[in-house]
Amino acid sequence: MSRYTGPTWKVSRRLGYSISETGKEIAKRKYAPGQHGNKRVKLSEYGIQLQEKQRVKFTYGLSEKQFRKVFAKASKMKGNTGVNFLQLLEMRLDNLVYRLGFAATRAQARQLVNHGHFLVNGKKVDIPSYTVSVGEQISLKETSKNLTVVKASLEAKTVRAEYLAFDADKNVGTLVRIPERDEFLPEIKEQLIVEFYNR
Repeated sequence: MSRYTGPTWKVSRRLGYSISETGKEIAKRKYAPGQHGNKRVKLSEYGIQLQEKQRVKFTYGLSEKQFRKVFAKASKMKGNTGVNFLQLLEMRLDNLVYRLGFAATRAQARQLVNHGHFLVNGKKVDIPSYTVSVGEQISLKETSKNLTVVKASLEAKTVRAEYLAFDADKNVGTLVRIPERDEFLPEIKEQLIVEFYNR
């Protein structure tokens, strides 16, 4: 199954979770879309685990194959599999471009990376799933510094995560350390995703 490109607000309402992390999607209508969306549905244990998995999958905009691949990598690492998994997703290039404020959404960040607008340590990287290492610098190509969408996003961004450093004069961001679990997606219960794959 390929990556989802449909309406994200409907997905947020169906999952009862803001996948854009703004809360706008579910501010007015906190129930699922459709004629019977406001009817309460009791989920099974499997349904709860699947829903949590879908929340993370749609938040980062991954395909099923990509999601499984990252989870398999996380399960081979030392430490808590669920935390490792979310940290790997958080350190993706497209996500960090979004977190630094170069893009208004993760989908926009993915497109900008795909089109070759970003450099990692001075080298062009056009793979959104590239895992950024601690200390690596993310910057715009010289020819991309005047992009209107990037300028608008940077102006709108006021707060950045503590695990990122940003030089506003040079428009260069750096991953200074591996993000702590409590610094992102606080509503996600990663243990449910681990249980889903360990069924």
